[in-house]
Amino acid sequence: MNLEKYSLGIGDRFGREGAAQLRALQAAGERGVKITPVWNKSQREHVLIGTTPTDARRAADEAVRACGWKESYFVDADHIGATTVDRFIEACDFFTIDVADEIGREARPEAVAGFKKAASRYLGPLHLPRAEAPLELTAEAMMRAAGQYLAAVEAAALVYRRIAARKGAGNFITEISFDESAVPQTAMDLYFILAALSFRQVAVQTIAPRFPGSFLKGIDYEGDSGRFARQFETALAVVKMASLTFDLPKDLKLSLHSGSDKFTLYPLMRDALIKADAGVHLKTAGTTWLEEVIGLAASGGEGLEAAKEVYSGALARIEELARPYLAVIGIDKRRLPPAEEVKGWSGQEFVEALRHDPACPKFNPDLRQLVHIGYKIAAEMGSRFTDLLERRRDAIEPLVTANLFERHIAPLFLGASFR
Repeated sequence: MNLEKYSLGIGDRFGREGAAQLRALQAAGERGVKITPVWNKSQREHVLIGTTPTDARRAADEAVRACGWKESYFVDADHIGATTVDRFIEACDFFTIDVADEIGREARPEAVAGFKKAASRYLGPLHLPRAEAPLELTAEAMMRAAGQYLAAVEAAALVYRRIAARKGAGNFITEISFDESAVPQTAMDLYFILAALSFRQVAVQTIAPRFPGSFLKGIDYEGDSGRFARQFETALAVVKMASLTFDLPKDLKLSLHSGSDKFTLYPLMRDALIKADAGVHLKTAGTTWLEEVIGLAASGGEGLEAAKEVYSGALARIEELARPYLAVIGIDKRRLPPAEEVKGWSGQEFVEALRHDPACPKFNPDLRQLVHIGYKIAAEMGSRFTDLLERRRDAIEPLVTANLFERHIAPLFLGASFR
């Protein structure tokens, strides 16, 4: 299977917004930019909501039929590992293998010896396109990368082979995710990681490294955007060089996780992608759930009451809800309004606090992050919540489409600003 140059990780917690999201990609296609949709949903989300990978496949297929989508599309087993992959194999054709927990673990001595023997031939200056100076690949850097990442590569290889044994090599897309590691990977780390994946015959097509700065759920990038731009451009060059040097798929590209709402970075990424003539995979699924809550709040009545119930429930259980997301959230509890205060808000007040509009003085990024991880509260409301999503289609769907197209697709893939 081949993955197009540009692809977008979409999907949503409750499987209701596929068509609304596809309309955003169709709008991009009408403007001459082809973007492949990838419905992604993790084991964690399935467990919290009570869905299965088959449900995600069904939602994607139904959206494709409803919109008359004629291009390729995929369903992603998002952030899976050895203990979770099996339940995704039948329904999915895109697998994001998460190896963050294996980073820093000691690899088998024979694996280290084999990597050292294979990688040593590549030591020396690596001349990257548009770089002012070559990247000096040293023996020390090689062994440091092996110490940090070789066990993770070995774990990825085991999961990859399990999938290939069931689906057949070449019948699925493989992504390897390092993004939830504590420390960003250097350009040399990334090069040696890709070398190791090649040596282990893992046909990786997208790779998600950890970049500097904070990529928190549902809010803009926090960090030095200039530093990010330099490292992103270098990473693009490393990926391109690795795809030419090693036995890796030629459509290999970078993937950016927690990629929604990174408005500061999209113009910088676009410039780098154009200069390198490179592709990218951007994951944005979580932002759709927030648009559902915004749509409910804006619709008033029972929709607003449901939005308030999600917030108050999430506030009361913040420690529980935050535990699985500690690497990708940064909530300051002191800036969260009391539930009693929110209970008295109008729909407009709720929307202004939740909608990602930094120009609005009432926007509250901490509240937004809390609602982002609070979908479990909505799931526990059961059909009372999902029936409400259906009754408020007219309020929700335009927001989902506009958010994805105007705030994400337009600045990154079209070079336009609709904000």
